Amino acid sequence: MLVKTYASTVQGVDARTITVEVNAGGSVAGGKPNFYHLVGLPDVAVKEGFQRFEAAIKNIGYKMKRVKLVVNLAPADIRKEGSSYDLPIALGVLGSTGQMKHDTLHEYVIMGELALDGDLRPIKGALPIAIQARKEKFKGIILPRQNAREAAIVNDLEVYGISNLKEAVEFFDGNSDLQPIDLNTREDFRENNNNYSIDFSDVKGQENIKRALTLAAAGGHNVILIGPPGAGKTMLARRLPTILPGMNLYEALETTKIHSVAGLLPEDASLVTTRPFRSPHHTISDVALVGGGSNPSPGEISLAHNGVLFLDELPEFRRSVLEVMRQPLEQRKVTISRARITVDYPASFILIASMNPCPCGYHNHPEKECVCAPGVIKRYLNKISGPLLDRIDLHVEVTPVSYDQLSDDIRPQESSADIIGRVMTARDIQSKRFGDNGMYCNAQMSSRMVHQVCQIDQAGKTLLKTAMEKLQLSARAYDRILKVARTAADLDGSEKIEIGHLAEAIQLRSLDRESWAG
Repeated sequence: MLVKTYASTVQGVDARTITVEVNAGGSVAGGKPNFYHLVGLPDVAVKEGFQRFEAAIKNIGYKMKRVKLVVNLAPADIRKEGSSYDLPIALGVLGSTGQMKHDTLHEYVIMGELALDGDLRPIKGALPIAIQARKEKFKGIILPRQNAREAAIVNDLEVYGISNLKEAVEFFDGNSDLQPIDLNTREDFRENNNNYSIDFSDVKGQENIKRALTLAAAGGHNVILIGPPGAGKTMLARRLPTILPGMNLYEALETTKIHSVAGLLPEDASLVTTRPFRSPHHTISDVALVGGGSNPSPGEISLAHNGVLFLDELPEFRRSVLEVMRQPLEQRKVTISRARITVDYPASFILIASMNPCPCGYHNHPEKECVCAPGVIKRYLNKISGPLLDRIDLHVEVTPVSYDQLSDDIRPQESSADIIGRVMTARDIQSKRFGDNGMYCNAQMSSRMVHQVCQIDQAGKTLLKTAMEKLQLSARAYDRILKVARTAADLDGSEKIEIGHLAEAIQLRSLDRESWAG
């Protein structure tokens, strides 16, 4: 008897439906063990599923009949990977051998990894799988209980979370009172949106750094913080997401899809409602940062999509790792190409990096003396290429906080809620400026749009010309100065870019100054 069930595979951040055809027929002469044949380009994990679902079927009280079983995973030209095909194949085997009803199997997408006792383990990519199931008008989706809330984000699709194989069999036999998960996506999103445990009110002093990070949040600009150990670089960086505008529902869904594919969502999670903050260690590889592998998966830059990527101790990262970020920083996506498949991952994030000013950490320190030998500082800075620095809009010097500022418990510090009010006002101005052309912040402007939007008067042109000649800035740095100046004007509610806004943007290019490294 031939029975069809339906599963799904994830390619990039989207899913594709897989038809699982199970045909049982004909006895196996002499009790030979080779009665099971799996075709359709399965990988080792899929092939090993036979031992898992055979034990699971027996341990829930059913039989693994010794008849010839042929399982085809179609389309056969797509490589099938992972253990989540266990459940649809097991149900197909039980249906084709007449041990359970199979007349409604075709109405559902079924996914899940089986334990030997029949219990189900969670899968990756439940959200894109559910989205594709609704798109192809399946009645519902059946998957492990731990993934049910994640899949239930999708409306107009019945989502059933089950704990073991027996529950699935009873459901299709009509002997179960299993009910679909009921989740109000918008209410859940509204309750948890922008809920952070840290705040800028924890930061004492550092007003110039707060201003720079406000500029970064308002205009979507990349930042590098340069300062001695213990000056607060990491503390400030971790609070940047708290002053970014809250994610809308579309951004939350997009971010959740990426984290779902990567298998990073906690059990029983639904939407990702706060902007991601990713902080990979400096020993990270190229592939782990941008994504890839034999079976392409998203890297850190995609996991930071719609959020912040923090690279602490930037010069300690391998140069090859940093250079692969150059294209994604410009295009806000990364394309992974393999012989059989090409996938695109979104990578629109704010980069915030930090570094010491020199190997010992105390160059330009107001109190401690630098002990680095002559030329060492320049060699240290040369670990970061000019093209990468060109793509970082704000170079911010972080100075140590004095004892008086640290011990001041009387003067209240500005909170993230106060700062985000100004950020939102500036973002509203930018939203009206760009309309429906797909941009939402100044950092996304093309060179042509920069010349249209960032008009400066003659005094501003003279100042910028002097800065370009003295600092030997590139054309990319020229555009970025204008973008930052435009953001400063938006924060001040000014229609025109004043000379003060331009001067502030130039001042925030510390690493371009020849005198900075001594």
